[in-house]
Amino acid sequence: MLLSGFLVVLGFVLLIKGADWMVNGSTLLAKKNKIPDLAIGLTIVAFGTSAPELVVNTVASYENHSDIVLGNVIGSNNFNLFMILGIVGLIFPIAVQSSTVWKEIPISFVAALVFLILANGYFFTDMGLSRFDGIILLLLFFLFLYYIYKQMKTDVSTAEQVSITTSNYKIWGFIVLGLIGLIIGGKLIVDNAVTIASELGVSEKIIGLTIIAAGTSLPELMTSVVAAMKKNSDIAIGNIIGSNIFNIFLILSVSSLVRPISFSSVFNTDIYLLLGGTLFLFVAMFTGKKKTLDRWESALLLVVFIGYTTYLVSQEIQ
Repeated sequence: MLLSGFLVVLGFVLLIKGADWMVNGSTLLAKKNKIPDLAIGLTIVAFGTSAPELVVNTVASYENHSDIVLGNVIGSNNFNLFMILGIVGLIFPIAVQSSTVWKEIPISFVAALVFLILANGYFFTDMGLSRFDGIILLLLFFLFLYYIYKQMKTDVSTAEQVSITTSNYKIWGFIVLGLIGLIIGGKLIVDNAVTIASELGVSEKIIGLTIIAAGTSLPELMTSVVAAMKKNSDIAIGNIIGSNIFNIFLILSVSSLVRPISFSSVFNTDIYLLLGGTLFLFVAMFTGKKKTLDRWESALLLVVFIGYTTYLVSQEIQ
């Protein structure tokens, strides 16, 4: 098991570094070819921050580990919402723009609600995410991208002229190495996480909700903490809300298109927690200082997440 643990850590290192290399290389390539920053942000950076979850879930789905697929997405979203916003909000209260309060946070809530409805088969035949459900989620993802595009077109921004001196060979080297790191890292994480779960006698659900979810959320954690230290609230909270929407609409759609995902109702509690946390975030915009996530609200998010995770693990090992 020690070897498996080491390989999981190595997988996370390759995954995070691979995503970093791929984003850097792709951004340099785009800028060198005079592709606008808007397009770069909507495509390359957005995909890069979701790459760890995407690769892990694609591998897990292909190998028919549905509990890891679901645990990773739901766990990552709860980790983002409760743990990362909790930590960031304790560092510095997060001021939130009106568009985020009235549009992005509600969209995040709707995404989780759509996931709950599709997975439980409330209006369709069977529980689980079929390929048809995957198509629905993918269409919603494209609608969300279009919404972001329309939103950003209304923002007045000054295009920055950048001279890129990096050679094409080096740029493509970053991209290729990044993709290799993502693929190998994702494979190492899934295979060895399954081994650890088997040896410890715990479910793949718990492994997905805790270890894998936390590991694939490291890019969001680092980005939001750095943004908070620089008092850039837009990036700090936008990164989290955007990631949660991407995880449901993009990651789950791709995963279910690779292979239909079976769903157990035991995950409903975790989805309810996600819905409740998102609703709390919306309400928090009107309590205390308006349109701000205050320190006490951040602390409450953190306490709820730690308490719930402790309860999950204790129930598993009894």
